[in-house]
Amino acid sequence: MSVGTERLSAPDPGAEGTDQTGQYLTFRLADEIYGVDILKVQEIRSWDCVTPLPNTCKAVLGVLNLRGTIIPIVDLRRHFDLPEGETGPTTVIVVVKVRQPRERVMGLLVDAVSDVHTLGEEHLRSAPAVGHLAEQNLVGLAEVDGTMITLLDIDALLNSGDLSPEPVGTA
Repeated sequence: MSVGTERLSAPDPGAEGTDQTGQYLTFRLADEIYGVDILKVQEIRSWDCVTPLPNTCKAVLGVLNLRGTIIPIVDLRRHFDLPEGETGPTTVIVVVKVRQPRERVMGLLVDAVSDVHTLGEEHLRSAPAVGHLAEQNLVGLAEVDGTMITLLDIDALLNSGDLSPEPVGTA
């Protein structure tokens, strides 16, 4: 496991005083590395078959019974429009606790878990201006040992579009 020594400080330009410090769990999707705030991670589970649900968006594989709680499983490859991948021995479900507008638990299907990084300011790069939705779903980018890590805002990502718990257009 690779660990730095400083903490990440990346204020959100729209919210004064917002602090994005902390450790990040990194995982692999296709040939890219992504990271989520470790405080959002509830557990990491080995891949298990899910129960499909009708009429859900393409990224939702179905649901899984997690000790009596039914949680939706989101295939991040599908959500990011990446090529389909095969599940293998390193494929896992990262169970995350999402907040805003209401707290809920969801699972993220990823190719493999990599490391936990404590990132310092020297690692952080601003996300490029490539689109309103892309910028909303990113905390930023980090560079660690020559590898670029895309840091995801998991609350924004899993509460947007088809994954939102509230129907679009309702108040």
